[in-house]
Amino acid sequence: MTATQSPHRVAVLALDQVIAFELGIPARIFGGATGPDGERLYRVDTCTVDGLPVPTSSDFSISVTHGPELLARADTVVIPAATGLHERLAGGLPAPMAAALARIRPGTRLVSICTGAFVLAAAGLLDGRPATTHWNHAEDFAARYPRVKVDPDVLYVDDGDVLTSGGVAAGVDLCLHLIRRDHGGAVANRVARYSLVPPWREGGQRQYTELQVAAALDPGGSTGPVRAWALQHLDQPLTLQQLAERARMSVRTFTRRFREETGASPGQWLTTQRTERARELLERTELSIDQVARESGFGTAASLRQQLRGRLDLPPSAYRRTFRAAG
Repeated sequence: MTATQSPHRVAVLALDQVIAFELGIPARIFGGATGPDGERLYRVDTCTVDGLPVPTSSDFSISVTHGPELLARADTVVIPAATGLHERLAGGLPAPMAAALARIRPGTRLVSICTGAFVLAAAGLLDGRPATTHWNHAEDFAARYPRVKVDPDVLYVDDGDVLTSGGVAAGVDLCLHLIRRDHGGAVANRVARYSLVPPWREGGQRQYTELQVAAALDPGGSTGPVRAWALQHLDQPLTLQQLAERARMSVRTFTRRFREETGASPGQWLTTQRTERARELLERTELSIDQVARESGFGTAASLRQQLRGRLDLPPSAYRRTFRAAG
C-alpha cells in the first residue's frame, strides 16, 4: 500500500448471539497488519443489521457505531459465528438480515467464520461453490444446502472472492491467509508472531476432531520435538524412518501420532513446511530459484515449480514478483 492508498476496509457483521471470540478475530488479526512504515493496512469496523446493540453468546451485549450502511462501503465483509444461527436460518434469511446483505456491493470479498457460512449459503452466495464450516455442523449444512460443495474436514476454503472457515481458531488461520494473499508472508508472519499463533496452517489441513484433540493433549510420546528439529533441517533429505528413529518410535506409531497431532501425514507436513520456507525465501531474499529450491528442501527448481503451481497456481518467479509488489 502506498502513502496515497487508503486501508482496505473490513466490515464485521455482528449477528444476534454472536460468539465473542470469533467476533474479535478480524479486528485482532487484520488490525495488527502494518506496512513498512508502520501504516495500518486494514481498517476494521463492526456493524449490526440495524445499528442496534446485540447480545453475544456470553453474559454481555455489544454496542456498535455502525449499522448496515457500513456494508456498502466495505472491501471485505466478515460474518462470524453466532450461537443457534443455523437453527434461526432454517426458514431462510430473516428480512432485516437479507436487507443488510443486499447493501453489499458486487465484487466485495465475502468471508465467513464457523457457522457464519450458513448466512452466505442461505443468501445463495455459496451455490455451486466449495465451502466449509465447523465440522460439528457440516452434515446439517450439506443437507440443508445441497448446491454447496461442502468439505467438512478442511480449516478453510479460498474460492477467490468468497472464503469460508471452520470453527474458532480456523478463523484466525483464514484471516492470516488473507493477509498473506494481500500483502505477502512477511506481513502475515509478523501478525502471527505478535498474536502468538502459528504463522501458517494450510487451508487443506484437517480440522481437529474430538479424537485428534484428545491425542494431541496426551503428554507422552509427542512428535513436537521432532517437528521442531525438522524445521531446522528442511534443506536436508528427511525420511520417515529417520524421523521415527529420532522420536524413538516405530514408523507405524510415529505416523499415527504425527497424524493425530497435526492432522497430516509426515510427508504432507514436510511438503507444507518446505513450501512455506520457499515462499519466505522468494519474498525476502535475492536467492536464485535454484538456491531457493535447495534451501527449502525441494532440491531442484523443477520440483519447486511443480509444488508452487500445484498449491498456489503460480510458478516461483511469478510468486516473487506478485508478493514483492504486494509487500
